[in-house]
Amino acid sequence: MALASERSDHQAQAQAAALLQVSETDLAAAVRELLCRPAADFDAAAQRILHQNEELDRQLA
Repeated sequence: MALASERSDHQAQAQAAALLQVSETDLAAAVRELLCRPAADFDAAAQRILHQNEELDRQLA
């Protein structure tokens, strides 16, 4: 079962790379980069929370 799954994953990757006219290695690297990049909305929310924490720290000091 795992072998069949690996084969279909590889076939899907090969088809996607061919469709996009890039190498499978480049496609894998691009997907990896996208998955590792934080979402903009998450970054904005984290910045708001950090700012709120700074304000609370000042008020408690």
